[in-house]
Amino acid sequence: MRLAELSERSGVSTATIKYYLREGLLQPGRRVSATQAEYDDGHVRRLRLVRALIQVGKVPVATAREVIAAAEDESLDHHVRLGAATAALPAGPEPAEDDPETAAAGRTVNALLQHIGWRHDQELGKLYPAYRTLVAAVAALRRLGYPCGVAHLLPYARLAAQLAVTDLDLVEEQPTETGQIEAAVALTVLYEPVLLSLRRLAHAEESARRFRGDEGA
Repeated sequence: MRLAELSERSGVSTATIKYYLREGLLQPGRRVSATQAEYDDGHVRRLRLVRALIQVGKVPVATAREVIAAAEDESLDHHVRLGAATAALPAGPEPAEDDPETAAAGRTVNALLQHIGWRHDQELGKLYPAYRTLVAAVAALRRLGYPCGVAHLLPYARLAAQLAVTDLDLVEEQPTETGQIEAAVALTVLYEPVLLSLRRLAHAEESARRFRGDEGA
């Protein structure tokens, strides 16, 4: 397909596609003349990924480029490529090293991960921004006096483990490794608002049941 058709199929303007090409976010098409190139379904999928990253996930262009580079690095094994791609996505706040609650929060998080049977070594903070975000969140809970011990966090971890199975099942529906990596990134960006929204709706339902006696429709 030519550029105009790629724009029509993807819903991305030709000017934006040209910008993505210049920034290395979209792979070049097959050159058919000095001024024209042909594109295929792979370009449509990539544009969906880029739009999910930049428009939905609010990922800066430079970070989106890193995500895509990790997804395309065939020197890495599949697990590492998946992790590198998703780890490049924006994370929450970093734990404050000078906060006395940070060390205690780190111990709580490590105890939680050990209890549930996940990795809990010192390298996690370097490899996974989500680990550092979790430590920062637990430190904030401790600082404000809210319950955040292992027993309080364990139900969330168990639910997250179940969600991971569902997420990876969706990812594995893609027929190629590159497609799976793109799906992992896109679904991470697109499903996190779904999870947050469902959680808040569930809170409203449970609150009505507990405090107003509503039994639902």
